[in-house]
Amino acid sequence: MAPVVQRAGEFGVDCRVCVTAQHRGLLDAVLDTFSITADYDLDIMRRSQSLTDIATAVLAGIEPVLAAANPELVLVHGDTSTTLYAALAAYYRQIPVGHVEAGLRSGDKYSPWPEEMNRELTDRIADLLFAPTPGARRALEREACGGRTIVTGNTVIDAVRQVAGSARELPSPELRALARAPFLVVVETHRRENLGDRHRAIFRAIRRLAESREDIVVAFSVHPNPAVQEPAREILGGHPRINLLEPLDYPDFVQLIARAKLVMTDSGGLQEECPALGVPLLLLRDTTERPEAIEAGVVEMVGWDEERVLAAALSLHDDPQRWEAMAKARNPFGDGRAAERTWQAILHWFGDRPDGPEEFH
Repeated sequence: MAPVVQRAGEFGVDCRVCVTAQHRGLLDAVLDTFSITADYDLDIMRRSQSLTDIATAVLAGIEPVLAAANPELVLVHGDTSTTLYAALAAYYRQIPVGHVEAGLRSGDKYSPWPEEMNRELTDRIADLLFAPTPGARRALEREACGGRTIVTGNTVIDAVRQVAGSARELPSPELRALARAPFLVVVETHRRENLGDRHRAIFRAIRRLAESREDIVVAFSVHPNPAVQEPAREILGGHPRINLLEPLDYPDFVQLIARAKLVMTDSGGLQEECPALGVPLLLLRDTTERPEAIEAGVVEMVGWDEERVLAAALSLHDDPQRWEAMAKARNPFGDGRAAERTWQAILHWFGDRPDGPEEFH
């Protein structure tokens, strides 16, 4: 959402930012990166909170914010619990809702969980649906969601281009050494549906990968969730070419990925960011809400089976032509103008602009 917030003033919009701080440290780093100050901070983060805890905290916290700000439009992004419950709180006050990154679908309401249903329900509430791709628009049309749909491209491409194009250097000698590795593999995995046995199988595959080729170095950005940290340290700790990192600031993570040969993740957004940086990605899931990445050949979905994950990673290491084909495939997710199209569409919807945006194809 940062590029949308940053460009509001260009379009004469008074934009107020409300954050829930579901992950305090990760949030603050992103706000600092993009020089964004939150006008309202719900500060809901609690240790071991459940999905119900998050839902009630967001609903209770944002109601007085909406009463005080009295906005003409509430913009939400993506598929988090914050997204759904902020949209629902706005609906309860009959405030129009715009959903940035609408229409992504995996077809399985339990994968990604609970994000798939968060997004579907938000799309039913929203009056303006900012679809990142024509495929996302088609999904919204099939479901007859009812809001006005505009294909903008994905704002994450705006963000990653801004950060990757900066002159920022990696902040520590350790990270700079990782960036010089002959074959750097960056790992990030945190999905709830992968916790437990699936993560353990993935981590075993990663250790075997590092043991199989002497030029392979792994940088694993370990999510703060103890259910990720504990098996990661048990299985991957102590190997000289596996580096378990605290979560990096967004610009440092982008700079590290840009220097990687391969990314392995169960993340959603990285399926868009890696193609923008020309880095092949192995998706550690069996469903994706971004099928365009698979169709374009920039992402390969490998699931969590230990042997399959290992074989896919070794194939990209050992076959330079296959690696090249993935690295240079077309990115289907945007051209860096999604935030601009978003504001053009909003002003057109309110009648303040005669022409709508030229949509992304």
